[in-house]
Amino acid sequence: MKQKNILAQTEPEVPEGAAVISVGDEDSGFSNLAASLAEIRKLKGVFGYILRNKKSAIVDLEEQEKISSLALLSTHIRESSFESGRPFNLSDIESVLVEGKNAKVLCMSLGENMLDVFMEKTASDVSITKRILL
Repeated sequence: MKQKNILAQTEPEVPEGAAVISVGDEDSGFSNLAASLAEIRKLKGVFGYILRNKKSAIVDLEEQEKISSLALLSTHIRESSFESGRPFNLSDIESVLVEGKNAKVLCMSLGENMLDVFMEKTASDVSITKRILL
């Protein structure tokens, strides 16, 4: 008699206090990114992230009162990047890093998933990008 191994599919671990909005079925790409970002969030210098697609969103920020401001900032970064790249035929910009005086924001698009990682200026955006892409 042949046995079947059934693997239980687990939901991504969402940090306590993170805002989660979900409509419909989760996709595995979103779930994998959520798990990676939950680990990245624990790194020194990372103070939050926003992960979203058409069906779901996860927001994990140290300062919950800044959710709308940071979401607006990341939206403006994406729109500005798109408009700036248009004359150069850069229609699909996959990632943008914006550095300010004390902080920086990494905005990435991976398929239908968009993520924004907010970090201190001293945090290593290169290692964070590598962890996201693995």
